[in-house]
Amino acid sequence: MIKFGPAGATDNFYNDGHTHSYEMASWLRNKGLTAYEYSFGRGVRMTDETAHRIRDEFIKNEITISAHAPYFINFAVDDESKAEKSMKWLYDTMVIIKKMGGNRVVFHPGACGKMERSEALALTIQNLKNFIDKIKDDEMVEGVFLCPETMGKINQIGDDKEIIEICKISDRFIPCYDFGHLNSRNHGLFFSSEDFKNVLTYAINELGYDRFKNFHIHFSKIMYSNGGEVKHLTFEDTEFGPNFEYLAPVLHELKLEPTIICESAGTQDVDALAMSNIYKNAL
Repeated sequence: MIKFGPAGATDNFYNDGHTHSYEMASWLRNKGLTAYEYSFGRGVRMTDETAHRIRDEFIKNEITISAHAPYFINFAVDDESKAEKSMKWLYDTMVIIKKMGGNRVVFHPGACGKMERSEALALTIQNLKNFIDKIKDDEMVEGVFLCPETMGKINQIGDDKEIIEICKISDRFIPCYDFGHLNSRNHGLFFSSEDFKNVLTYAINELGYDRFKNFHIHFSKIMYSNGGEVKHLTFEDTEFGPNFEYLAPVLHELKLEPTIICESAGTQDVDALAMSNIYKNAL
């Protein structure tokens, strides 16, 4: 039951005369896509009325919706007031996605800054443990899962092993593997299906199959330099990876059923549909 869809509004969505997020549901269904990710990257600003209208349209059209939390979240801090701000931004995203009919929030865990990597990771984990304690009995966010994302810049917390360690905090966490990010921070990582299989097998061994099988994916080709990620590209690019053709058969082989969100530069819908077709052809 793998789901495919875009992150945010695409060029074609606007070119077809659409402007409102609630219109996205029927537009995606007509294209044969089944998922969508709404970005609150610059802050959570949405009325309950709008959230409920989006919810109703996405339920009617059978499209799964997730959300991306604000980009300025950083849990790799030893300042309690700064950690509280990140907790509030993450909490607000959880509240609103539930009103929108979704149950997943993708977020960036943090950045090392001038700290040692081990110290930054330890702070990230401790602050997220504190956050989980705060929300454990909160009905406003009941049933909403948190998806820490693998990150594309080397100085950011978010290689695949760090994300797995974060997910061990609580069952509320589901990994978000951005394979373009992992490829970028490693200056090229995925050159074959075996490369994908190695990363996914490690996750399954660490978290267990039942826990991992419905994980979240971001997928796009990404340009990188010495520091990692530079910018998102489209599937038309032939210089940078990764290539979904290598991942599709591994998803089949390992019997994984993720939600796959395309983050290509403007062609998210086109490339999401291309991934759907590649996956079907890999059967």
